[in-house]
Amino acid sequence: MGRGDVTRIRDHDMQTDHRLLGRAAGLLYLVIIACGIGSEVFIRGSLYDDMDISVTAANILADSALFKTGFLADSIMLLCDVAIAIVFYRLFRQVDKTLALSAMVFRLVQAVIIGMSLLFYYAAYLLLTIDAQPDGQTNTMLSLLIDMHAYGYDLGLIFFAIANVALGVLVIRSGFCPRVLGYGLAMAAVVYVVGSYTRFMAVEYHAFVEPIYLIPLLAELAFSLWLLFGKFPQDSQDRGKSNTVNQCLSQ
Repeated sequence: MGRGDVTRIRDHDMQTDHRLLGRAAGLLYLVIIACGIGSEVFIRGSLYDDMDISVTAANILADSALFKTGFLADSIMLLCDVAIAIVFYRLFRQVDKTLALSAMVFRLVQAVIIGMSLLFYYAAYLLLTIDAQPDGQTNTMLSLLIDMHAYGYDLGLIFFAIANVALGVLVIRSGFCPRVLGYGLAMAAVVYVVGSYTRFMAVEYHAFVEPIYLIPLLAELAFSLWLLFGKFPQDSQDRGKSNTVNQCLSQ
């Protein structure tokens, strides 16, 4: 077997590895999106009443199974986040090892912070199990626990935004992903930073920021679908074509 044959085998194995990692990342990303939206919009959105904490308490007590499902969905999301951080590192480390490591670390920090905030979420349920007929003091504590979960979530998203910037640069420089997806991830990062700091610095305006979270949803959904169904270059000719397309898209 000549040196050229060894090189072709190595390149083929590398491309196969890229495809498998990409498909795994795409599947994990879809689970993350589904669990994140499901827990925030469909579960907490139906249980929480922003105007009356006593109504929120009554809703949680009336449907504790739904509340616990929110915990389950968020925990699955975090498990997938840890897994996808490792997968992305393996997928993009040949593009820039330091940048890929940075993206992984910041995403893992995000998972830790959101995981800790999830304890406040479940503590809200535990509080109501102790006092099934909450008075004013219990409702105040319930409101604090719910807020701590929300603030913790947004704190985690700041780190996630940095991870998205690093990942976006890696996508742009990769040569095998459409560059437009990288720019989309960078735009999503801006939204996360703006939204998170708005909650901390000017919470009264946070409701006005919420509609722009559609940008991260579309950007990350498009990226996940491309990872799952997109065509990874198979050989040097395909990689050359991919680079040409990316150059056209960036002009």
